[in-house]
Amino acid sequence: MGKINVVGAGLAGVEAAFYLANKGHEVHLFEKRPQVMTPAHQSGLFAELVCSNSLKSNRLDNACGLLKEEMRIMNSLTMEAAALSSVPSGNALSVDRELFAKIITEKIRQNKHILIVSEDVKTFSEELTIVTTGPLTSDALVDELVTIIGPNALSFYDASAPILTKESINFDVAYFKSRYEQGDNSYINCPFNKDEYYQFIEQLVNAKTVVLHEFESNYFEGCLPIEVLAKRGADTLRYGPLKPKGLALDRSNPPYAVAQLRQDNLIGSLYNIVGFQTNLAYSEQERLFRMIPGLEKAEFLRFGLMHRNTYINSPLVLDENLTLKNKNNIIVAGQLSGVEGYVESAATGIIAGIVAHQILNNKNSKLPPTSTMIGSLVRYITKANPETFTPMNANFGILENANKRHRDIDISNSLEAIKKYWEDVNE
Repeated sequence: MGKINVVGAGLAGVEAAFYLANKGHEVHLFEKRPQVMTPAHQSGLFAELVCSNSLKSNRLDNACGLLKEEMRIMNSLTMEAAALSSVPSGNALSVDRELFAKIITEKIRQNKHILIVSEDVKTFSEELTIVTTGPLTSDALVDELVTIIGPNALSFYDASAPILTKESINFDVAYFKSRYEQGDNSYINCPFNKDEYYQFIEQLVNAKTVVLHEFESNYFEGCLPIEVLAKRGADTLRYGPLKPKGLALDRSNPPYAVAQLRQDNLIGSLYNIVGFQTNLAYSEQERLFRMIPGLEKAEFLRFGLMHRNTYINSPLVLDENLTLKNKNNIIVAGQLSGVEGYVESAATGIIAGIVAHQILNNKNSKLPPTSTMIGSLVRYITKANPETFTPMNANFGILENANKRHRDIDISNSLEAIKKYWEDVNE
């Protein structure tokens, strides 16, 4: 068995370390927190979720739901922890953030094949190394990457939503209901009438934001600040995060718009405002979000904030097995590799672990087939056009030969393929 370094104990890092340790390899897992904190993290726990507590849909006909099922087949630590820390969330898989991170941290710390190294890594050795430092990669490590791959590293900023206490919500106005009668009524809904909605939009587009540097405003389309969306048109939010369809209590008097709150911890005392990632000043957030019907006296435990998301131009600098083209002892996974989302990041961590195991055993890399969601993601980040490359979520648009008319066949083929792949790489 061999030795391997894993830099970063986020979702991708712990998945890679977990797989390799269970294969008997000596894993040195480097994590700078809590000695060196980031602008977005709150603790030194591994796999801390920053932006949201949702791992998205559990439905197999949803691309992220299918990806999660593939990961369950591959014995994902993320999926194991999520099952033990899940909170009510309709068709989605949402977790108690603190419990989720504690479960993963304990699993990693208890593994006899994993040595935790509390260090802010700034340079790479010649040893086999998996880099999973994610969207908050330090400036020093970015500089080190740039010396290896050239001036092709890109950066942009994501935004996270505020969290408030359930007991501060006015249930004379707000009500529980899931969209499209899902049955569990796990979301809290705050309904706007027409006047309330347009007054809110007017204040939102004119609100004070935190001053950004020029390079901080290159947002990812899938995670735009609420104020940026609002500036695209007065009705934009009514067709986005404030969409009222399927949320009427009284069909004769439907709401004009609806803000939804999603449970954020296991005991149900905290809720986050769905889709309300923001770059507003904290004082403006408190003022504006209390304009949402039912949140007049909201007690905010955390306001939204902006944090950097750094990723490399993977099609230009990565081989298909996630190793750097000009330094093949380095494997890159997670958001740094150009996937977007918790689940996607964790999934690439598993693949990085498999690739490292194969390298340590002098075997050719076996990659998941492109009939699987994870295989399609790996293909996308390594084969997309480098001229237009941007981070990618799991979606059926990247799945080989996918077609809405035979989605059930796509799902069946994907799960059969990942089962066979898992058997092949573990024989």
